[in-house]
Amino acid sequence: MNDRDQDRPLRGKVALVTGAGRGLGRAFAERLAAMGAAIAVHGMRENGPAEFGEGTTLTAVAEEIAAAYGVRTLRLLGDLTQAADIARVIDTATAALGPIDILVHNAGGDIAARGGKPDPNDAVFIREEDVRAVLDRNLVSTILTCQAVARGMMERRGGRIVTIGSTAGSRGRTNGSIYAVAKAGVNHFTRCLADQLRPYEVTVNCIAPGETRTGRFLGTRAVDERRMVEEGTLDRVATVDEVARLVDVFAGPLGAFVSGQVLRVDGGGQGWPA
Repeated sequence: MNDRDQDRPLRGKVALVTGAGRGLGRAFAERLAAMGAAIAVHGMRENGPAEFGEGTTLTAVAEEIAAAYGVRTLRLLGDLTQAADIARVIDTATAALGPIDILVHNAGGDIAARGGKPDPNDAVFIREEDVRAVLDRNLVSTILTCQAVARGMMERRGGRIVTIGSTAGSRGRTNGSIYAVAKAGVNHFTRCLADQLRPYEVTVNCIAPGETRTGRFLGTRAVDERRMVEEGTLDRVATVDEVARLVDVFAGPLGAFVSGQVLRVDGGGQGWPA
């Protein structure tokens, strides 16, 4: 292995990053591209990156990543709560870039599928349509997308799957109760899938961020400016890179024998096991 290969250990690999148009998704895609992987850049809406001022279009994001890191990229639109869309996204990515070696399933969030934020009150009063939207986008999309990608990895006997959870999934929260339930499901599905895929040398792990200063986070709530510092305390809002860099471990050489883990990235904000 030459020095260039050591610097780019994912050269020759293909990664599908869902929800990659902005925020953490784009950061995950860029980290993998910097390691040499070709990137299938998925989003639900072409103009999604512009919604919170983090870009213009999904097409532009794919082009910018390709230019910045010298890797092949592909822009893909699809609703990953629908099995037919998932199959089309995977088939298109495979035809253009090759079989998927790495899946980072970042699609989700606490914004309803029709736009707007669900009722943030407790579990009693949240509307049925918001319950279904949040569960579909976070838990159902995770299960269906991971299932579809895992089948190909099982046939090839190898791969890496990284799901994106939340600290809400291990500690719960009064505001956003259904979101917390969905992310708790992601945590447990990750562990179950990891156990099933052990014989096929496919690792499955979950990154579970706490508050992170993405455009969406900053654009949808008031944030105490004292928690926006970047050093001197761990009682603060994480930077995007502090979360995104964990994909280097789970998708890279260091994570070859790590599976079934849910890793909280919250500066130690939770003092009990997940």
